[in-house]
Amino acid sequence: MAPSSKRRMHDRASGSTTDSTSPFPTPSRSSGSGSPDGLPLLNEPNAYELQPISHSVPASPIDGDDKDQHNARRLSFDSVQSYELYTPDEDKTVLRKLDRRLVGFMALLYCLSFLDRTNIGNARIAGMQEDLKLSSNQFEWLIWVFYITYIGFEWMTLMYRIVPPHIYISICIFSWGIIACLQSVAPSFGVLLILRALLGIGEAAFSPGVPFYLSFFFRRRELALRTGLFISASPLSSAFAGVLAWLITKLAGHSPFSPWRLLFLLEGFPSMLVAVWAWSLVPDGPGVVKWLTPRQRKVAILRLRQEMEDDENEDVDQPIGTTGINLAEILQALKDPKCYLTAFMMFNCNVAFGSIPVFLPTIVKDMGFESITAQGLTAPPYLVAFFIVIATAYYSDRLQTRSTFIIAHALLAASGYTVIAVLGYLRSPHTLLRYFALYPAIAGFFSSIAVIITWTINNQESDSKKGTGMAILNIIGQFGPLVGTSIFPDEEGPWYVGGMAICAGCMVMVAVLAGVLRWVLIREKEKARQGKEGGAYAGIPLDEDGRAGGRKVFDFML
Repeated sequence: MAPSSKRRMHDRASGSTTDSTSPFPTPSRSSGSGSPDGLPLLNEPNAYELQPISHSVPASPIDGDDKDQHNARRLSFDSVQSYELYTPDEDKTVLRKLDRRLVGFMALLYCLSFLDRTNIGNARIAGMQEDLKLSSNQFEWLIWVFYITYIGFEWMTLMYRIVPPHIYISICIFSWGIIACLQSVAPSFGVLLILRALLGIGEAAFSPGVPFYLSFFFRRRELALRTGLFISASPLSSAFAGVLAWLITKLAGHSPFSPWRLLFLLEGFPSMLVAVWAWSLVPDGPGVVKWLTPRQRKVAILRLRQEMEDDENEDVDQPIGTTGINLAEILQALKDPKCYLTAFMMFNCNVAFGSIPVFLPTIVKDMGFESITAQGLTAPPYLVAFFIVIATAYYSDRLQTRSTFIIAHALLAASGYTVIAVLGYLRSPHTLLRYFALYPAIAGFFSSIAVIITWTINNQESDSKKGTGMAILNIIGQFGPLVGTSIFPDEEGPWYVGGMAICAGCMVMVAVLAGVLRWVLIREKEKARQGKEGGAYAGIPLDEDGRAGGRKVFDFML
């Protein structure tokens, strides 16, 4: 048994001046020894023995001499189950620092990653296709080869549990940055094809595992917003890419370089610089964050103990890259149908996600706009999507539901694609209507992806299962772009009816699969509560605290 668990049992067993059945936190005069964590135990001033309470039950006032002692240190209900103390203000301070430095930096890295992945679409209409004499089929291969190697190296998500993240992430960033820059000197289709394949390996090692990495620092109910902030970097990057491509195309007229070569060079170089910064900034775990004070590091660990205390294999005190993986749990996750439902949701989302950022400049240009104008017009739909993704993630965490938002946004995206397909089929002259229908389509699939990723992590009990679930999600999900990159051939321009109809159908399928998974989770929750099913809970009666055989029943998030 972990030392922290033994200490909690000792504290619970020590004498208390109140009835042990009281649902409220109560002061105790029990004796105890100093905590190895340096935190106050029961014999120290302003220390309390905390009894389990429901989040919905407020603490009652304490009368007499204990009233001032009670007010001297506010109790955090989030830490009740860990029987440790930290104030809500400390919790907020740590959370704010993690958001600002960790999540913000991961979003910046993903922004650079997504920029280097999708700028080939901007490079295409900036002269690359003419200079390298690329056919439509060759351009599709430049996109396919990226996703083929990306899929082949999705398993590297588990490397976050093996290699210290500050080393692993820095190597990933530097590798894709230098490869992205080398695209600017590609003399032929063959060389560019090889560089795109290598770029897929570098980005596969980083991007798919970041939500998994963030789950080491945040509680389940906090994860959607943080994943949303991370994913929102992709539409922000795409908006920035459109403006940057427009600016570079204007400036290239006064330089000896081709616009598309300058584009690859200027958009890839920042990644190499940021890789040096990542080495010192990226933490290897909540207990070793350099930019938190010693007390804040302890609070960062305690915040997670309530969710980790029932898993003997997880130790939040240890750096992430030293904890390894559990092969038995990996096999359990591989047999879990929930992983495959979210994976096929991701597959359908990625048909749109993988194709629209690459083909949007061409689609907008074929609506009748000039090339340089089309570069600028690709930015506004992504900027709107950026704000909608953040709002969706925030309310998903606040309402503690995932399926509702996935279904709503999937249907919203399907409606946008349907409008574009119908107008194209009718050869409608309403160009602006087709353009503005892109807004709900793009916002819908970006928001769906952010919540699907969070839902996958939320419904796995341990880090090894979360990592495996993310690997399954990305391996199956990344086949979507292979389909998406082939549904907008030049021959179907300028209407692209078939491609838009396929995207609409895929987003409807996302809504259907989300409904199916919600039904599956409701059934599992009911069976677990009744003690009739549920793998680890089979045949084991549950006590009044929702525990089976001393272990708390995992609460699936709908």
